Amino acid sequence: MTTEDAPSGAPLKPLVFRVDETTPEVVQSVLLECGWDKFDEKRQNVEDWNLYWRTSSFRMTEHIRVKPWQRLNHHPGTTKLTRKDHLAKHLKHMRRMYSTSLYEFIPLTFVMPNDYIKFVAEFCKEKQTLGTKQSYWICKPAELSRGRGIIIFNDLRDLIFNDTHIVQKYICNPLLVGRYKCDLRVYVCVTSFKPLTIYVYQEGLVRFATEKFDLSNLQDFYAHLTNSSINKSGASYGKIKEVVGQGCKWTLSRFFSYLRNWDVDDLLLWQKINSMVILTVLAMAPSVPLADNCFELFGFDILIDDNLKPWLLEVNCSPALSLDCPTNVLVKRKLIHDVIELVYLNGLRNEDKEHGKATNGNSFSKSDQCKLREAHGSLPYEALLQFKSRTYSSSDTVEEKAVRLLPKHTRTSQLREMMNEQKDLLVPTRQAPRLMSRHTPHEAFVPYASLIRSHPCKAKVSPGIPPDPGQAPSPHAGNFVLIFPFNEATLGASRNGLNVKQIIQELQKLTNKRHPQVEKNKTNRR
Repeated sequence: MTTEDAPSGAPLKPLVFRVDETTPEVVQSVLLECGWDKFDEKRQNVEDWNLYWRTSSFRMTEHIRVKPWQRLNHHPGTTKLTRKDHLAKHLKHMRRMYSTSLYEFIPLTFVMPNDYIKFVAEFCKEKQTLGTKQSYWICKPAELSRGRGIIIFNDLRDLIFNDTHIVQKYICNPLLVGRYKCDLRVYVCVTSFKPLTIYVYQEGLVRFATEKFDLSNLQDFYAHLTNSSINKSGASYGKIKEVVGQGCKWTLSRFFSYLRNWDVDDLLLWQKINSMVILTVLAMAPSVPLADNCFELFGFDILIDDNLKPWLLEVNCSPALSLDCPTNVLVKRKLIHDVIELVYLNGLRNEDKEHGKATNGNSFSKSDQCKLREAHGSLPYEALLQFKSRTYSSSDTVEEKAVRLLPKHTRTSQLREMMNEQKDLLVPTRQAPRLMSRHTPHEAFVPYASLIRSHPCKAKVSPGIPPDPGQAPSPHAGNFVLIFPFNEATLGASRNGLNVKQIIQELQKLTNKRHPQVEKNKTNRR
């Protein structure tokens, strides 16, 4: 029986999530808190679930069999981004194909063993150019994670590999915080590759080495690697370290507050990071197989050098969701809440569009759908962007006011109310410092906000109803902010095929607009 046919006031059945032995505990915990039920194969039909979340990828046959009311948490073909050798090859191809400097965000990379002769030639050439100065390189296994198997070297005799590895120019001038090296874990959710739709999370992690950066000792991994799996076993992990403090993690919001104290243009840095994310996803998006009803949460590892240039280190699928420290708890629980909200807002399908078939009692009635459309449609597009990044105020945001316009008996409103209750647990105890006068107001910290605000499309988002491919995606959900498409031209270029050349041209225009302001800021500092 559909919700429409059910007696007035009859409760909707909870949405159902499915897991396996690899599903992170935090995902299951958050879904249960949000009112979902866990799939039980003994008492439920094999197709009687709405979301299947696991760490391992799905076979293509599983993607083919997915029903219109179901979602999978992986896209097929994403190893083109998440294997280090594949990532390097795709980015190199894009730079060669489009002859653009936009792709100069990955260190010079060689894939071993195929590129060994090329690497030796480059190594010797640089040795001659630098003379007595040292040349530093880093070697990483293509498929391993968590810092395993990494070698940092300046002598060719120290390079050892027995499988597919990548060798990259080691960044010797990282931005240091209290003389400690760090990198950023930026979360990115791709809700669709066709049409391409990319969101970036406005909170994240900053991971620190636990010993002070020192190029004279390349064997000290506690000084050169930021992986928490390595540093939490270091002797200095529990010590109070200069500026960094105890442990080896900050939230991304704390890091950007620290940068603002040093008069760094954080908005410009965010724009560079978002350009990097778009260009990286763009490198493999055309080759991703068509698969409906799936999404992908990526973890982008980014290093900032002392010139404030972001460098892409790697991209992770199924980024770690362990809650082994307070910072992880603060960031990752809210992250999962917002992923669920984002996927839900972008069309979690509760009915068979083709046959009009109701499933699991989760369909929305036509009257509910109209009310939802009216509630969202009555708000200007700009209003949906008015939220405060990284800080939570006691006053309601426009989006929160919009939530209260939704019918109380819909499943989505229940989910949203439960999610909003969690925000009370995540209020930062430390206020962000007052912004420097030359910065954009904090409200406009949203990446590409001005471009999105000028978008003529209305974001009429109705939970439970598949989105119209020709319509602009929801501008944000929780702390997720839409970064692609970012204007009318890129919206058009991502529909009916992916016009990569046009998208890169739009990104180049965006970069060119930033340059005059960058030069002005440099002049002001002088």
